[in-house]
Amino acid sequence: MADAETRAGRGKDPGGPHLLDEDLLDEALLATLFSQSSVGLVVLDPQLRLARANALGDGVEIGAYIGRRFTEAFRLDDPGGAEQLLKRVLAGEGPVRDRLVRGRLRETPGDREFLVSAYRLDAPDGPDAPALGLLAAIVDVTERQRARAREAALAAVRDAVGGSLDVAATCRAFADALVPGFADLAVVEVVDDVLRGADPPPGPLPPDTPLRRAASGRCDAVRDTAEGGGEGRARERSAGMTRRLAARTPYALATTDLRARLVPLAPDTPWLDTDPDGARAVTETGAHSLIVVPLTLRGAVLGLVSLYRCGAAEPFDEDDVSLAGTAATRAALSIDNARRYEREHVIASTVQRRLLPQAERQQAAVDTAHVLLPGRDSGCWFDTIALSGARTALVVGGVAGEGLQSAIAMGQLRTVIQALAGLDLEPEEVLARLKETADRLAHERASLPPADELQGEPLSAGCLYGVYDPFTRTCTVARAGHPAPLIVGPDGRAVALDVPEGPGLFSDDSALFAPATVTLEVGSLLAFCTADLLSGDQAAERITQALARPGRSLQQLGDDIVYALPDDTRSAGAALLLARTGTVSDHLVATWDLAQDPTTPGTSRVLVRDRLQGWGLGEDTVEATELIVSELVTNAVRYGAPPLRLRLLLDSTLTCEVHDGSTASPHLRHAGTVDEGGRGLFIVSRLASHWGARHGPDGKVLWTEQELPDDERNDEGGEQDDEAGEPEGAGDGPGGAGDGPDRAGGEQGGAGGGR
Repeated sequence: MADAETRAGRGKDPGGPHLLDEDLLDEALLATLFSQSSVGLVVLDPQLRLARANALGDGVEIGAYIGRRFTEAFRLDDPGGAEQLLKRVLAGEGPVRDRLVRGRLRETPGDREFLVSAYRLDAPDGPDAPALGLLAAIVDVTERQRARAREAALAAVRDAVGGSLDVAATCRAFADALVPGFADLAVVEVVDDVLRGADPPPGPLPPDTPLRRAASGRCDAVRDTAEGGGEGRARERSAGMTRRLAARTPYALATTDLRARLVPLAPDTPWLDTDPDGARAVTETGAHSLIVVPLTLRGAVLGLVSLYRCGAAEPFDEDDVSLAGTAATRAALSIDNARRYEREHVIASTVQRRLLPQAERQQAAVDTAHVLLPGRDSGCWFDTIALSGARTALVVGGVAGEGLQSAIAMGQLRTVIQALAGLDLEPEEVLARLKETADRLAHERASLPPADELQGEPLSAGCLYGVYDPFTRTCTVARAGHPAPLIVGPDGRAVALDVPEGPGLFSDDSALFAPATVTLEVGSLLAFCTADLLSGDQAAERITQALARPGRSLQQLGDDIVYALPDDTRSAGAALLLARTGTVSDHLVATWDLAQDPTTPGTSRVLVRDRLQGWGLGEDTVEATELIVSELVTNAVRYGAPPLRLRLLLDSTLTCEVHDGSTASPHLRHAGTVDEGGRGLFIVSRLASHWGARHGPDGKVLWTEQELPDDERNDEGGEQDDEAGEPEGAGDGPGGAGDGPDRAGGEQGGAGGGR
């Protein structure tokens, strides 16, 4: 009623009936409030003892609490803070409104949450007189707070789960989102095969299916209790353990009918006898309430979630079961997405490894070792390719991106570069032709239908290609959108090599590739790294310092480089190729300068026979090599130009090289039955395993390689001739040069036989 009406009611109206007495009205008001109000009312005297209260709870005898101090009647989370707060209200510092307090009546189980307002009861003499006590209005907001806590827990799951494509990381995020806001202890177990990317089994889950603990989380109170029990630390490290669900337990039943379960726990719970690990966990943590939720998606079982409340925490209820089911559904979807990505990553990594060299290849004058770090990037590759003349091609490259398509593109580029290396092209020519192939691949991808997801994905790749020649001890390098190599001399000092950067393989840039050449001391180290290894501050210095350590094998140096890498480098994936330079032993090489004379083929056969017999090679190999050398020298004498030089190289294969000053390359011909000539290179191609031609500034080299029997490889017996004399009188050797040479063609391209 209005204030005016209130004042009028306190007097007597001469013309009306007698109104209620003020004291009677106050008594009626208090009686009604204390008996019918839904708000809890508590009156405390100046000593903070309960003087009067309405219903404190269902079935609670109020009289048992009258006269007790409020800290004796209530068990509060912060009794000292609450007492200081009430004393300030008594002192006249003003009321307290809507303060959230957590506690319960001392003899009543279960914590509750209340909104408390406290007001000072002034004496009739006014606020300056001592207070009569306090009036506290208490509103039970436990259910409201629990609903908010459930909403917060579900929001935490939505925010935390789904941001990673790693199954284990997704499970850890799920457990962390539920603890401690919703549960005191959470355990996430995933079907073991699912962690490896396999399809989840359809429900019900077979009894013998192994489950692996992917993540677990516990609040501080539970962790302290478990560690105090002696086995807490061991159980805290149990992530990764595998178990098979015991029969006739809530865990097994949940994966059978795919329904969540609310299970009260106690040390004497019957089913714990069949699950010793579960019984030990209940004892250690003091768990009294359990929710078991299967992780299911479209009828398939991915795993199991177990949520516990321990100690004084409120037991779970059906509303909590509903929330746990909703959270588990989101987690299952995220785990399945991560599983699918993991499977694609495993497939891509497998394809990548199958497309890379499966073993270190022994080279004539270079020792090599590699390190391949698995990671998201499945497009890294490396290669060592044996070239003619004991030279070695060193290759490192990478296709940007993740997944199977990157691995496939990497395999295509690696196949192309191996074919180009066999043509004895210079490094800049190899990369130029490799880029042409990459441009065609990019055009093919751009021509895909718009609905194809690959159509809009750009390609990006880089490559570093170098050739080491042990006879000149030079390394010629070119690069396409890739970091330059790092070189350390045998004395541990870095060797500068300024390699002009060429355009990336799939870029629109049409700039030319430019090589750089450096002369190296024997024992120098070259490091060909993918870009990820050289990212970050002082990355190059870190690698060169590792390479400068004396007395380390190449594999040990590669390991040292990996140990010093930042953690994020390993997750991206990288490739490292190390090479230690050397020379070919003089004992395994024979070189002769020959005259541009018709008798030279016969002389060359004599020289070759003598040298091969000195090396202890078999007669079949000697005769075949004689014929090969005779044909090549005859071709050089008739159609080449001085100077003329013959070189033999013995390694795992036997290499013959004939150099002349002409730049015209011979071409393989298929002579007719009645033709008098044209069979020379055909004979050579039949006797040699590989043959070809390479060009240089002073002419060309025709070369052949012959496979040797196992007992003749690397046979270092015999003496090597010291002289490379120019023969006098060709009649001393066998005459003739076979069926006649092939005439030189006009093209300057690579040889027809190829490696």
